[in-house]
Amino acid sequence: MVKKLLTRGKAAMLLLLLVLFAAGLLLEACDKGLYGGKAEGLPADAPPSEEGANGSGGPVTISFWFPWGGGFKQEFYDTVVKPFEDANPDIKVELSFVENSNNSQSSEKLLTAVAGGSGPDVAMVDRFIVSEWAAKDALEDVTEEARADGMAGIYYPGVWSETQYAGRTYALPWNVDARAMFYNKTLMKQAGLDPGKPPRTIAELDAMAARMFKTGAAGKFDQVGFIPWQAQGFLYTYGWAFGGEWERGGKLTPNDPRNVKALAWMQGYGKKYGAGKLGAFADELRQADLNPFLSGRVGFAIEGNWLLNDIASANFEWGVAPMPTIDGGSRVSWAGGWSFVMPKGAKHREQAWRFMRFVAGKEGSLLWAGRAAGKNDLTCIPEVNAQLGLDKQEPLNVFVKLLQHARIRPVTPVGGYMWDELVRAQNLAVKGQGDPQALLDGVKRHLDARLSGVEESRSGSGGPLGDARYE
Repeated sequence: MVKKLLTRGKAAMLLLLLVLFAAGLLLEACDKGLYGGKAEGLPADAPPSEEGANGSGGPVTISFWFPWGGGFKQEFYDTVVKPFEDANPDIKVELSFVENSNNSQSSEKLLTAVAGGSGPDVAMVDRFIVSEWAAKDALEDVTEEARADGMAGIYYPGVWSETQYAGRTYALPWNVDARAMFYNKTLMKQAGLDPGKPPRTIAELDAMAARMFKTGAAGKFDQVGFIPWQAQGFLYTYGWAFGGEWERGGKLTPNDPRNVKALAWMQGYGKKYGAGKLGAFADELRQADLNPFLSGRVGFAIEGNWLLNDIASANFEWGVAPMPTIDGGSRVSWAGGWSFVMPKGAKHREQAWRFMRFVAGKEGSLLWAGRAAGKNDLTCIPEVNAQLGLDKQEPLNVFVKLLQHARIRPVTPVGGYMWDELVRAQNLAVKGQGDPQALLDGVKRHLDARLSGVEESRSGSGGPLGDARYE
């Protein structure tokens, strides 16, 4: 009897242990399912629930900073962001206007936010400064995402190169612009010139422009043929028009002999027509809030495709042609534009990339450039430009054709500084306050010194933005 009772007790104890063990397994399974395990019905490689990301179970909100004012925010949301959100219901985009610094293409507010760990997930920046910011470690490297989605192959090659630094990708190109020569056919006729034959060489430009200058009773210019440094007439522009290079073999070459000739040519206009008189003429138009060319009082101007948005109001005949060059045989332009970047420390990398890929890819570019107000906008994607018929739309097609071989400013971490130095040299030259060769030799020395400082700063950097001595 005792043995039977013991046997029965052991059996009951064993049964109790089995029940407790099974209950423990059940509780563990429930615990994992509720707090971080794979939810029922999701694949094994599903990403973590967004409930853990924002605590609400709703869509993830990413922040997007941009420097364009006016009605851009609403127009961009309606045209591009809303379709993105509709196609990606798990993401919401919070748009914030953050102006650039001192009318520049750079934002100290954005850099400061990134350095403090409070930057946005996505930002719009000028492609010209991408390499500069990448050198400061202010941007996330998106090479792998871009490679996985085949982004490099959809853009104009020159434009894509502006997103690169040290062989890595730090941005996606968004829009693009190009430069060409606008000419006033009415003034050409009045000067006895054939309005159907705009100048192709620098010499032809000089000769035609000379016949258009008119001085009023007070000794001021009532009308000018051409002012080289007006509008998009930067030294960069004419260096290329004279066959010069701004970078060769990885070295910056501002004092290339042909760049020196271009600066001397610009200085020649200041000497011949008077830099002060030309400046007074330009100031008069500026004070009247008139674009020089649209005033009808300028024979030739180097401008961008954006001028086509306003030229319908012109009360004179006009045309567009590639800018003149030293030999007349080559077709020269240079391109600029904006890009989308992921600032360092972005909190929602996967969602930020999806947004960048959409707005800067084929779909978003088609939506933006295809809107009613964007009839003269150009995209960085040849396929989209062709789909919109921009390569057949006169005179916009002049700019589209130039994009195929458009130059870009050197991709360098001192790009902004180089721009400022060249503008300084240009201003001194046209005022007769320096020899072109000496001025550009000085720019070369300054750039080399600044680059040396950048390398020292980077080698000693321990985190985002490193040492900002080269700001």
